[in-house]
Amino acid sequence: MRLGIKTCTLDMSFDDMLRFCAGQGIEALEIGTGNWSAAPHIDLDMMIKSEAARDEWHGKIKDAGLELCALNCSGNQLAYESDWNIMLKTFELAERLGVRTVVMMSGLPVGCPGDKTPVWVTGSWPPEVLDVLKYQWEEVAIPKWKEIVAVARDRGIEKIALENHAQQLVYNPETCLRLRDAAGDSLIGMNLDPSHLFWMGGDPIEAARVLGEEGALYYVHGKDSRPERRYIGVNGIMDTKGIEEYAKRSWNYVAVGCGHDVLWWKEFVSVLRMSGYDDVISLEMEDLTMPMLDGHLTSIKVLKEAMVI
Repeated sequence: MRLGIKTCTLDMSFDDMLRFCAGQGIEALEIGTGNWSAAPHIDLDMMIKSEAARDEWHGKIKDAGLELCALNCSGNQLAYESDWNIMLKTFELAERLGVRTVVMMSGLPVGCPGDKTPVWVTGSWPPEVLDVLKYQWEEVAIPKWKEIVAVARDRGIEKIALENHAQQLVYNPETCLRLRDAAGDSLIGMNLDPSHLFWMGGDPIEAARVLGEEGALYYVHGKDSRPERRYIGVNGIMDTKGIEEYAKRSWNYVAVGCGHDVLWWKEFVSVLRMSGYDDVISLEMEDLTMPMLDGHLTSIKVLKEAMVI
């Protein structure tokens, strides 16, 4: 098992990021190409257009002793043409670079034909929400995802790892497996991100077991979150305040180890191995309660101990 990092939150130049990762014993890089990532460490259009620029960029990664393990184009390609186009460009770049894993999210359709606003349904009442789900799945997601996997296969991509993020049609193992079955293609699997399941009340360790049994555990993010006792007891877990209002939220993304201690992470890593996963755990750091660099260093230390690096 290798320690990786999603580099988007490293507020550094490309060259400085490479030096930092190599110095911290990181082995693999996950590079955000656009959409919900600002893509600070890649110019997607330039990488596609210029073989020389692409070779120089990829060569620097290799020279630093690092592996490019995945590209990440997470966005809402089911609702927005611009996000769809970034996805297609990412698939093309993956082919040109020989990258076989693309991390992304399922996307979230609008609620009905003619609507412009994506809708996340979280219950079965009032009854009309079931019509919304039926439309989202049967009229939009399944046909679109059949198209997506066909393009990905043509580009030589072997794994599309869908992050189990809330406000997406796929937000847990059950919905991931539903899409996988409906699209009829094992290219679809999950990027298991514990932080999202934590706040939604799930158990990432049990999720790993289920995904492993189904052969759908394709990637893992090392990311933590924490319920905030001051507010969750009063208001419950659902919270629409922005993540920058961390002092008043019911839950927050935190550095690895600041929500669940190293013993939890050791068990998680052990169960990942039991479940047949022996690949990259990619750190994603979105803790706004501490300086960016401190959050990464804290997370790296805990993940290294959990992975016995």
